[in-house]
Amino acid sequence: MAALGAGLEQAGALAVEYSFSVLGAVILLIAGFIVAGVVERSAYRGLGGVRGFDETLKKFLSKTARYGVLVITVVAVLAQFGVQTASILAALGAAGLAIGLALQGTLQNIAAGIMLLVLRPFRVGEYVDAGSVSGSIVEIGLFATELKTVDGLFVLAPNSELWNSPVTNYTRNALRRADVTIGIGYGDDIDLAQATLAGLIDGDKRVLSEPAPATFVSELGDSAVAVTARYWTKTPDWFQTKLDVTKAAKLAFDDKGISIPFPQRDVHLIGQDKD
Repeated sequence: MAALGAGLEQAGALAVEYSFSVLGAVILLIAGFIVAGVVERSAYRGLGGVRGFDETLKKFLSKTARYGVLVITVVAVLAQFGVQTASILAALGAAGLAIGLALQGTLQNIAAGIMLLVLRPFRVGEYVDAGSVSGSIVEIGLFATELKTVDGLFVLAPNSELWNSPVTNYTRNALRRADVTIGIGYGDDIDLAQATLAGLIDGDKRVLSEPAPATFVSELGDSAVAVTARYWTKTPDWFQTKLDVTKAAKLAFDDKGISIPFPQRDVHLIGQDKD
């Protein structure tokens, strides 16, 4: 009976002790979830106050802050039951290292995505060329970037590929230069050809007066003299202006009798028997 009483007394003491531990763990969990939510919302609002900060990056960083608080909460809860937190942290570190090695390519894409969102070499709607990928940016994600090609194709490029390649952004700058080069015959009037091109670009309202447009002889080819018109436009007008100037130059040259010769080659046969 004495042994039974002692056992019941010890069980009661353990129950009281663990009930307080369980109660403390529950309170920690509730408090941890509340604090995690507050931290997430505060981080999101704080980052939202930074001008130009990307929406995707705001969500990622605020979620990361939330999960960090939750991890600390779980470690504190386990400490309530006498679990050694040092061993827990060591296990989490080892697990993190293993996961990092297994997902090395994925983590590399995430890191590249964060750098792309921070440094902004391109934005949604801009047309870029990066390595073997080119197209208009549709969405920049943490893992990959979605593009749309000029012929309407869907392209999903890993962020690491875009980050590790030189990026040519065709629409970032407000102004863009264009060269329209047309070959004329060696017997044609070069001054007339230059004056004709100059009149065309001066008469186009999309061509900017500053930087000043220019016309010049750019090359003496095998069968033609290359005359170039160089001018600047606003970037959205660049493509259509170049098409219109090229067509207008052909029509104007035809009207003024300036030839645009086909490639020619003189072939001399040596050693052929004479009749």
